[in-house]
Formats: sequence, C-alpha cells, structure tokens
Amino acid sequence: MNGADTAWIIVATALVLFMTLPGLALFYGGLVRARNVLSVFMQCYAIACLMSVLWFALGYSIAFGDGGALWGGLGKAFLSGISTDTLSGTLPEVLLFAFQMTFAIITPALIVGAYVERIGFGFVLLFSALWMLICYAPVTHWIWGGGFLADGGIFGDTGVRDFAGGIVVHETAGLAALVIAVCLGPRKNRTTPPHNPGLVMVGAAMLWVGWFGFNGGSQLAADGGAAMALTVTHISAATASLSWALWERIKFGKASLVGMVTGTIAGLASITPASGFVGPVAALIIGAVAGILCQEAVNLIREKLNIDDTLDVFAVHGVGGIFGTIMIAAFGASSWAAQLGSLAIVGVFTIVVTFALVKLVSLATPLRVDLETETNGLDLQVHGERAYDMTS
Repeated sequence: MNGADTAWIIVATALVLFMTLPGLALFYGGLVRARNVLSVFMQCYAIACLMSVLWFALGYSIAFGDGGALWGGLGKAFLSGISTDTLSGTLPEVLLFAFQMTFAIITPALIVGAYVERIGFGFVLLFSALWMLICYAPVTHWIWGGGFLADGGIFGDTGVRDFAGGIVVHETAGLAALVIAVCLGPRKNRTTPPHNPGLVMVGAAMLWVGWFGFNGGSQLAADGGAAMALTVTHISAATASLSWALWERIKFGKASLVGMVTGTIAGLASITPASGFVGPVAALIIGAVAGILCQEAVNLIREKLNIDDTLDVFAVHGVGGIFGTIMIAAFGASSWAAQLGSLAIVGVFTIVVTFALVKLVSLATPLRVDLETETNGLDLQVHGERAYDMTS
C-alpha cells in the first residue's frame, strides 16, 4: 500500500460524492420550477442512498470481479473476501470500492435531468436500481474491469481508452436519458424558465470542484498523471464556459449565466475520457469546441427533434462524453477502431437495455404522474412538502 496514493483517493472519493450531493442536486434543482425543486433533491438523494447499498451488494462484484470478459461475477458480492489488508494496486481494495461507488451513484443520478417534473418516484427508484446493475456495472467491467473492450480484448493488446468515464458514465447516462425522454413524452408546460439560476450556478461550481476528484482521482495515484488530469480538466471547463457564452452572445445577443455554467459542464464532460491522455493545449481545443458543439446539440434535441430531454442530459453529457472519447483517437492516444467500436457497442447495449427496463418497470409502477400532480408540482403532491413557504 502507498500512503500518498491512499490519502489522495480518500479525498477524491469525497469530492466525487460531493458532485452528486449537493452539486448535481442543486444544479438540476435550480433549473426546474419552484414547485418541483424538492422532488429533484429527493430523486438525487434517494438514488445516492440506493446505489450505495446495491453497489455494496452486487454492483462492485459485477464490475470489478474476476468472472470473465462479459461480467465480473458475484465472487465479491457484499465485499466477500475483501478486508483492510486486501490491495488493488497500491490502494486498499475497499477504497477502490468506495471510489467507484461514487461513480455508480452519479451516473444514474445524471439521468434525473431527462425526466424531472413528470416522473413517478417509484419508477425512479426501481429503474435506477436495475439500470445500474444491468447496464452500468457490466459496461464498467468491459472497460475498467478487464472485460472484452479493455487491453487484450476484441481490439487487441491496446483496447479502448476511457480515463474517467466518457463512455462508462456520460455516454451511458446520456443515451439512457434520451430513451426515457422519448418514452415519457414532453412536459405539459415546456416554456417555464429555471426558477433559480443562482442555485444552478452554485451547483455547477460544486460539480467543477468535485470533478477534480472525478478525473484526477481516476489516475488512482498521487503523481504527475493525477496533477495533469486535474489541470486539463480545469482548462477545458474554463474554455468551454467562455465558448458557450460567446456563441450565445453571437446567436442571441446576450450571454446568460445558466448558459455559461452549462458550458462548464459540457467542457468537463468532454475532457473526462481524455483527461489522462492529453495535454493542456489539447484540453483548450476540446473545451473550445465542446462549448459550441453541445450548445448546438441542445438546439437540435429541443427544436429540431422536439424531444423533451428536460435538462439536456444527452446534449451536454452524452454528446460531450462521446466527443471527448473520439478526440482521444484524434490526438493519437488510441486507435480509431477501439474508440469508435466501443462507442457503438456500448451505445447499442445501453439503448436496448434502457428501453427494455422502461417497459418492464412501467408494468410494476407508473412511469408518469397524473396530470393534476404534474400541474400542481411533485413537491407537494408526491412528497408533501414545499421548498418555499412564502407565508412563514
């Protein structure tokens, strides 16, 4: 065990959890109507709790067990055979479990943005549980757990390169969000603006800080590689924020706060898969393109395809993660076959599994709330609480 590596990954684990709680919850919560903000908080919080238990029970073993090329098996279920002395590289394996648990939390939590303001709470929990175990955990094994897309797999000695989750996290969550948005249908009222842009900015800032653990921690060591990953993450985020705001200014005459911080997330998602393989200049290029590319993807999904992916999960996370994964090959850090092939395989798998789970889970619990609940807001109708009591 290396003490410095262990200390850094303990910090990184806390930072990645901070991304979901409270970062993502505040970012998403500020974007919805005031009558639905608590429902978003509840969905993010409940997913964090449920994924933690399921990752301990089965998820970690499926993703990082020794089962074979397609899944890890159940040999490490409930952390069987893992003690404080068990090592994974230079780290205690229980710390690898905890670090990866925070990834298993935020990935289904990202999908929340596609279905806010109209989803059934029971559906959220059951779908997220099954999706994490059946979709996310196997994909994690394929790429990070020694599966068939990793080194020595179907792409030869050098497999796909995905440093911190362009495919594992952002492509899977983005495509799942798009599938659910299509199955769910649009909100009855799609024209209401974010109720609290200030919360959106605070949440985005927390995500930015937490992303240092997300990308820097994925080096799994306290060394120059972690420092470079952290540095390029910051450069890409800053550049994408500016390019998004500039593109808004050119197109609409004004640069908005919500737009600028959405650009931040686009830059972070885009650099995520490449952050261990590129330098600062490449990060500058990735961020500059991401701010414009993801903004145009938002317009395509909303206006041209008329899909109510409410908080633009696919356009920002999905497109950003896919773009960053492709840029790894463009900058010569991996083969085109491995990057594009893995994107295609994981993409098809995610779409099929997500669609099947939506149909299956909707047989057990309603997919969508009724019109009265949607009109009055999920906070009071589903959870019996209000975020803001103006009479007190």
